[in-house]
Amino acid sequence: MSTTSKKLKVTLVKSVIGTRESHRACVRGLGLKHREHTVEVEDTPAVRGMIKKVSYLLKCEG
Repeated sequence: MSTTSKKLKVTLVKSVIGTRESHRACVRGLGLKHREHTVEVEDTPAVRGMIKKVSYLLKCEG
C-alpha cells in the first residue's frame, strides 16, 4: 500500500439524537463526537459504507 493514501474530510452536521443505534455506532466509528465535529478518515470501502449509511447526518469532502 502506498504511503500517500487518500483521505476524506467528514463533518457531522445533524445531531444523532433520535437516530437508530446502528447509525450512532457508525458515527462513533468514524470518530465523530458531536455536531460540527470534523475528522479526516482513510478512503476505504469500509469507511465509504459507513458514510453511505449515515449520509443524511454528514457532509463529506474528498
